[in-house]
Amino acid sequence: VGLVVERDVAGNDREGESPAFKGNGEAILLAGAPAAAGRPRGRGSREGRSTGRDECREPPVDLGHERRVGDFVRSLVRDRRVTAVHDLSDGGVAVALAEMAMAAGVGAAVDLPSDAAPLAALFGEDQGRYVVTAPVDEVGTLLELAEQAGVRLAQIGATGGGDLKLGGKVAISVAKLKEAHENWFPAFMNG
Repeated sequence: VGLVVERDVAGNDREGESPAFKGNGEAILLAGAPAAAGRPRGRGSREGRSTGRDECREPPVDLGHERRVGDFVRSLVRDRRVTAVHDLSDGGVAVALAEMAMAAGVGAAVDLPSDAAPLAALFGEDQGRYVVTAPVDEVGTLLELAEQAGVRLAQIGATGGGDLKLGGKVAISVAKLKEAHENWFPAFMNG
């Protein structure tokens, strides 16, 4: 994510700050979920306007929240407390996790909020939200730092294996996902 990835003088991502998972057994956390996290929105503003469904409408914008969460996530990156970061502004949790998994060739299993509509929970693009990964033994410290910063942070899963598992209902091989992403879609877009 351009907001937090720093580049060295040669233009390379600095180690530990790319969006790719770094390996198996790391905690996956959701940073910056607003108080209404059970109803993430933004899966498609056009769909929201045409259907009137609330979970498809544009997400609300709270610049104070975005800044607080952005500052918090940048501090975690700067202090090397997280191993990977991805924002949710383009496709929500599902797309962020898929991109992180494909970049590393490492799977993940995450839980979805039980009070959220599945499509909204997977694809909601609420502002100021990030998926971060960290060593499991750092989770307690991260939760304390988040509380001190006034930022909501929750562990939603862990990295590992060869499949991306979302809410126990959706599972796809990371290798197949990467193959489809790299081969089919570009060919389709090029006509």
